Amino acid sequence: MGMRHKVQFVVFATLFALSCAALQGATPASVTGVVCDSAGVPQIGAVVQLLRPDLSVAASVYTSSTGRFAIASVPPGRYSLKAMNATFLPAMRENVRVRSNTVVNLTLSTLYEVMQWLPAEPRAANAQKDDWAWTLKSAANRPLLRWLEDGPLVVVSDGRGAAPKLKARIMATGEQGSFGENGERISASVEQTPTTSRQLLARVDFDPSSNGGMESLLGFRQDLGYAGAVQSMAAISIQPETDAGASQGLDEAAMRSTETISLGDEFDAEVGSEQVLARLNGGSSGTLIAALPFATVGWHSGDSTIRYRFATMLPAAQNRDESQPRAWLPALSANNGTLALQHGLHQELGWERRTDASGLSLSVFADHVDNPVLEAMSRMASGSDASSMLALFDSASELLRATGPDFSSVGMQASIEHRLPRGNHIRLSYANGNALVFSSTAATAQPVSLLQLIADAQPRHSQTYALSLSGTLDGTGTRWRATYRWQPEATLTAVAPFALDANDPYLNCHLRQPLRHHRNGVAGIDGVLDVRNLLAQGYRPYMLSDGSLLIFAQDQRSFRAGLAFTF
Repeated sequence: MGMRHKVQFVVFATLFALSCAALQGATPASVTGVVCDSAGVPQIGAVVQLLRPDLSVAASVYTSSTGRFAIASVPPGRYSLKAMNATFLPAMRENVRVRSNTVVNLTLSTLYEVMQWLPAEPRAANAQKDDWAWTLKSAANRPLLRWLEDGPLVVVSDGRGAAPKLKARIMATGEQGSFGENGERISASVEQTPTTSRQLLARVDFDPSSNGGMESLLGFRQDLGYAGAVQSMAAISIQPETDAGASQGLDEAAMRSTETISLGDEFDAEVGSEQVLARLNGGSSGTLIAALPFATVGWHSGDSTIRYRFATMLPAAQNRDESQPRAWLPALSANNGTLALQHGLHQELGWERRTDASGLSLSVFADHVDNPVLEAMSRMASGSDASSMLALFDSASELLRATGPDFSSVGMQASIEHRLPRGNHIRLSYANGNALVFSSTAATAQPVSLLQLIADAQPRHSQTYALSLSGTLDGTGTRWRATYRWQPEATLTAVAPFALDANDPYLNCHLRQPLRHHRNGVAGIDGVLDVRNLLAQGYRPYMLSDGSLLIFAQDQRSFRAGLAFTF
């Protein structure tokens, strides 16, 4: 062997020996720590997960009786640590560099403990606006909850580093034609972004002429970075003028908890449950308690998304204003002397494609609806059986809600939308499926009992078409929205009752006119007008055997007008 080859062999052997020594001497990484609550109390049995950058679970352990955890023998690198325990919000520490003997302590907080008014980097006043209606946002540079459909209620600042401004709104309105909402209404709402990852919303709505009528809403969202977010919405309604026979006064409460999970740019999921509690005061035969789960899974590829949705909770109104407490409360009626909750089982598979200027969606669904609500305007005769436990009756609006027969439906939905010049927007949609109608025998002029009338309701395959237009008028700043949804006037329920973005039935309009605004364009006074089913379409009158007149409709005509003070 030549001298040159001997030197090369020695160098190679030396490098190989050094590499082996380095590998043999490499120490596996470990991470330890303690999980406590905000008061410093160790949490026993909390789940601690070590997450890789792709959010897959590298290791999962439970805390000991002293709240300690230890994860050993993992490759060194950057991870995220997530701690979870019952009755607490999840806590996450991101971008942790795990090496030998790394120590990370985590603190779990409850929903109310995180609602602290802390300073935050606010949204700049000249930030780009969008036209999404009151939606939950997850981006760190803008609020997570905001209203734009009824006016911009957002946190703004005059410049970088300026103190955040607490946004609040007081509204004085008059309303007619809505179940449980008739008469004068005073509402106060507050929105705050204490940090770039947290958002709070509080609202109370009451009737000044009532002895105790009130609605309230409390919302919270915690952004967990690229891992997703958790949010909770709680709503309460007290309706002293709603009764069912000997029971007078209806109390409702709903708590909706949701966790959003993001798996990179391709997959996302939303899972949660809605807890419902309702009872009639005095003479009630029981209290209604229900847990209604839901889940959505989506796969993204470019501008397109394939999505599967599972739901059990039917919204009280399809085109629900999520800034109102009633949007989060269940739709109730009475059946055989007890409260009945409108719910069911919905499964949907859909495809959608969205760009900055347009959107297209198509989906197929299978539904089963339990306790569908049939609503009617009533002209009650003395001693009418309609005022018994066969239905809920609101004496303020003279509206009645009865329980229809359960039914199933299979159908499809499709929509196309486009952004027009000057900030206007147009949307066309179509759906088919089953809806309840009264049979031909019930449509005779002969008086019938309420029980017979409800028993005559049968599902019928129907179609629905909808058009929605919205925008802002130049110069006046008037924000407007007009919608029209047609379906056969004989139908008493929605064709696609689980739809999230369906318009209200028939002709509806919304106007918001700035009357006086400050220079920042946010604080000021606005006039508000909402009209639903303006032409009173879909009314189906029936005379009961006791002399009462019931006018059933999928959506009653209602008006709401007033002033909104934002500051």
